[in-house]
Amino acid sequence: MRFTPLEQIDSNFLRNIKIIATDMDGTLTQKGKFTSDLLLMFEKLAVSDLQVLIVTGRSAGWVSGLVNYLPIAGAIAENGGLFYPTKNEEAIALTSISNRLEHRQELAAVFQKLQQSFPQICESSDNCFRITDWTFDVRGLSAEQLERLSSLCQELGLGFTYSNVQCHIKRLNQDKATGLMQVLQDYFQCLPEQVLTVGDSPNDESLFNPQYFPFSVGVANALEYANHLSYQPAYITKASEGQGFCEACRKILRVSGKLSN
Repeated sequence: MRFTPLEQIDSNFLRNIKIIATDMDGTLTQKGKFTSDLLLMFEKLAVSDLQVLIVTGRSAGWVSGLVNYLPIAGAIAENGGLFYPTKNEEAIALTSISNRLEHRQELAAVFQKLQQSFPQICESSDNCFRITDWTFDVRGLSAEQLERLSSLCQELGLGFTYSNVQCHIKRLNQDKATGLMQVLQDYFQCLPEQVLTVGDSPNDESLFNPQYFPFSVGVANALEYANHLSYQPAYITKASEGQGFCEACRKILRVSGKLSN
């Protein structure tokens, strides 16, 4: 499978970009950490009037703190479940849940059923801080086992996805693209062609769907999941993880004339 290098993207497209909507783990992080280069890039984007939206599978509790410390326009948590606009603002539900307690009980029951077939799976440490989904660690699970887990969840009427960190049990219609499209329409009045989406793993594949977002980028480590993605990123960076994200941002800033080197 051949991927188009980011350097071949039409510069005219990049001049129209207003928002960079990006995954976090494996896309912004480098070996699991935010680097000084990434934080500097956030500052450069902010002064260049390019807004960043983080679209992550991380929990509500985790993301509510994230928006307080980074120069970003907001963050979407739990794979499209909740939106945190800016610091000190209440979360906005993107997935309709009439009774959160009953919803969590339903997810817990499904997890217990999955454990009957996969007794080795363990609830993620941040699961207690979640509202819209249920997570367990992806470590140690093969591609075949992940496919089986997905099938089991569908049989039970729920959705399933995974990243390089966690597996997520969720509602069938809950994904990053659906949540992002709602946020763009309601809070940014921004067209999809003015958005560059960036990601690295299967829970980002909806961000690579060209019917929603024509300009998507996979950081180089996305190639590890190439055979497991329903949608492929339109372009791929040379560098992996956070370095790949910075590579994409430098390309946009150079095209706009706001970065000289």
